[in-house]
Amino acid sequence: MLRFTLLGSVQMIVDGAPLTGIAPRHRAVLAYLLLNAGRVISIERLIDAMWGYDRPDTARSQIHASITAIRKVLRGAGAVRLLQTRAGGYVAQPEPGQVDTQEFTELAAAGELRKALDLWSGEALEDVHAHYVTGVRELWNDRRLSAYERLVEDELAAGRHGDLLDELAAQVTADPLREKLNGHLVLALHRAGRQADALAAARSYRTALADEQGLDPGRAFTELERAVLADDPALRLADAAPVVSGPPRRSSFLPYDIPDFSGRTAELERLVGEHHGSAVVTIDGMAGIGKTTLAVHVAHRLAARYPDGRLFIDLQAHTAGREPIDAAAALEALLRQLGVPAERIPVTLVERSALWRAELADRRVLAVLDNAFDAEHVRPLLPGHSDALVLITSRRRLVGLDGTHALSVDVLGEQDAAELFERIVGERAHHERDAVREVLQLCGHLPLAIRISAARLQHRPRWSVSYLAGRLRDHRRLLDGVSAAFALSYEQLHEAEQRMFRLLGLVPGRDIDPYGAAALAGISQEEADDLLEGLLDAHMLLQLEPGRYTFHDLLREHARSIAEDDGALLRLLTYYLHRSRAAMDRLFPDSLGQREGIPQPAVPIASIRHAAEAITWLDAERSNIIATAVHGPEICLGMLALAMRTYLDRQAHHDDAITLHTLSLQRSRKLGHREFEARALTDLAWTYWRLGEYERAQEHAHQALDACEVAYERARALLTLGNVALRRRQDTQAEQYLKQALDLTRIGADTWGEAHVLGILALVLDRADRPEEARRHLDLALVLHRKVGNPAGEAVILNHLGVVLRHQGELAQARTRHEQAAALYRRLGNTTDEAAALNGLAEAAGDPARAVEEHTAALALADLTRNRPEQARAHDGLARAHLALGHSEQACEHGRLALGLYRELDVPEAEEVRAFLEHAGEV
Repeated sequence: MLRFTLLGSVQMIVDGAPLTGIAPRHRAVLAYLLLNAGRVISIERLIDAMWGYDRPDTARSQIHASITAIRKVLRGAGAVRLLQTRAGGYVAQPEPGQVDTQEFTELAAAGELRKALDLWSGEALEDVHAHYVTGVRELWNDRRLSAYERLVEDELAAGRHGDLLDELAAQVTADPLREKLNGHLVLALHRAGRQADALAAARSYRTALADEQGLDPGRAFTELERAVLADDPALRLADAAPVVSGPPRRSSFLPYDIPDFSGRTAELERLVGEHHGSAVVTIDGMAGIGKTTLAVHVAHRLAARYPDGRLFIDLQAHTAGREPIDAAAALEALLRQLGVPAERIPVTLVERSALWRAELADRRVLAVLDNAFDAEHVRPLLPGHSDALVLITSRRRLVGLDGTHALSVDVLGEQDAAELFERIVGERAHHERDAVREVLQLCGHLPLAIRISAARLQHRPRWSVSYLAGRLRDHRRLLDGVSAAFALSYEQLHEAEQRMFRLLGLVPGRDIDPYGAAALAGISQEEADDLLEGLLDAHMLLQLEPGRYTFHDLLREHARSIAEDDGALLRLLTYYLHRSRAAMDRLFPDSLGQREGIPQPAVPIASIRHAAEAITWLDAERSNIIATAVHGPEICLGMLALAMRTYLDRQAHHDDAITLHTLSLQRSRKLGHREFEARALTDLAWTYWRLGEYERAQEHAHQALDACEVAYERARALLTLGNVALRRRQDTQAEQYLKQALDLTRIGADTWGEAHVLGILALVLDRADRPEEARRHLDLALVLHRKVGNPAGEAVILNHLGVVLRHQGELAQARTRHEQAAALYRRLGNTTDEAAALNGLAEAAGDPARAVEEHTAALALADLTRNRPEQARAHDGLARAHLALGHSEQACEHGRLALGLYRELDVPEAEEVRAFLEHAGEV
């Protein structure tokens, strides 16, 4: 195994032994490429990193020599593809878990702080000398200290202050000017009953800070010191809850293991006998060959060796008429099976993959990834360095996955096929050997077809094997291949079950619950529940989650082939419409008036009792609703978009919002329905504004103004245009748009809309140096939002108040408003806007160290929701805070990231950050 260490001496380790003889300059080049893994690094950038302005005449040739030497060593270690040449330079592409800096980041993100810190063996890049090293070393040592401070914070909260004292004192000695570290030491000493020592430690820090930097401690440290002196009871440790080191260990998610599994002796010997620890095994073969059955059987056989979790997911790559479940969605499901809370699961594929590897790092877990498309489909799902066993099934050979064990599964041999048939049928099979052989041939020796046919015979005591063969033979042309088995299984169902089976074949979504099935069939929920359970018992449906039903992909294809739509999809789509409205009314009662245009259901639907049930239902059904809207009847799409829009916006499901609103737009234009067209355009404009795609937002808002004269929709379009103009600092234009919108909301007595417009208009007035007007607008907006009971709108205004107060120099009041906004957003589950509140909090910090913490928290939320404006704002703030702390390398790194985002957004802040970077380069 190949591994690189950068958190200490820079080393390349092969099978546990460090390689010697790599020249210092070569190690410096290698370390720089690994620190920038995945990014193409030009020769000029490498030269600058090695020597800065003091470059020798031979710099270019030295870089080439280093690359050649590194490649030679990598070739010897069997890692030829790790360092690649690209058009713009070179790129390092290590595998997950090969570089300790990457592992540290993943462990720290997963909260495994002690393990992350144990990776360090000294200072970062300890024995490397190059121009870039000082800044990078400072950056990584700062990350190490930040992780240690988080660890100490957790330990203190858990009441382990006594165990920390010696280690914490040593860390403070090594970094005597680190305020948070000193604060932790003071608190630990105080809680250990050593008040005098705690005060002495505080005095030592105060003296050192004054002597070294001429500064006084920050407010937080001063307040802690005062509290220790007064022996404030608030510093005492409350009764701590038991500390849980990680997510709870989970039980098995494996599907049922059939008791009459037969054959596959050679395959079982390979899979069960050879794999006692970590491995990735691919099982490939044709549809119906028994890949899933084999993988599940092996997983059950090996389950005892993997006590930390037995996971299963169907990736649906070869499900007829369905898109495969993408890696990001699969990772979400697997992380949930591991017990990771929903709020800890990030949005992006890269971050989910990193968290998945981090969660598996110290667990013995077995995971079955069923029905994969190709190597790239499952690559992000592979574990890093762990004790996990992953079984992957696919119809394709996954030749692109290096380091895996591959097993190709063929049809059953005659003896194994006969054994399987006889184990299910029993004694009758022994008396009709020729008929058995004919049945097996008609089934093509496919395990799935054999199993269904044999089960049918088992439950028909008056049937002979010859009679079964005759039935299969009669249907041979009509039910080509394995469909013959499905047809037999279908015939065995009673009439109501047959109808439900056919109708389920029409459903575009991935699964369904009894309420949806009842709407689909036009029957009661109790009847639907009984029918679904009957189909489950007949192995015509699967249940991978309690209360939710789905097909095996071959059975879905068969059901679709015999389905006839009697209005079922319209009934299902109508159900989704009314159930969505009920959920939204429960979640967002302040906006009930916006959904008054949706008619009441003709048939009563099950009530939604509370907000938690509403959000659970919407989260479970969202992808099914979108799929039905895309593939179902073109009807009531505008009303469905109206029902779903607040949920999709607040939960940052912007891609689904664009899909649904685009469908609504197309349908409304086809019907010539101007009001729905305008609504779809304003919804699209707002969504594009959320994503930072201002040109598209502006274009759709102008189209909305052209499409409709309804005051409410025109006000929404003008509000979006005002927001875009505000972001581009076109303040005069923004004020014009927003005043027009304000007039329309007042004409239409739209209190909800008036409050929103007042909030944005206040920001324009504040930037025009009219703070008193801005405050009056915000005070009125706050009253209006509270009048209509809109806590989300209240949070927006509190956040805007914080901005205005900060501009007036009232930092304490500004922070109070931002904190109130953040708390409201958090209670509402609105992470998109919580990021804005945290950025505002950081901007009003008055302390660069605190600003770094709060901007970092804002950045994490903005990354989760793909909120590019707040990502840019967070990087901008981090750049300025780090520069104030003297961390020029971090400042420049965040500045460059902010500049890239601002340029993508095409906003004036880009020029300000460019000027900042020029200045930072001189500091």
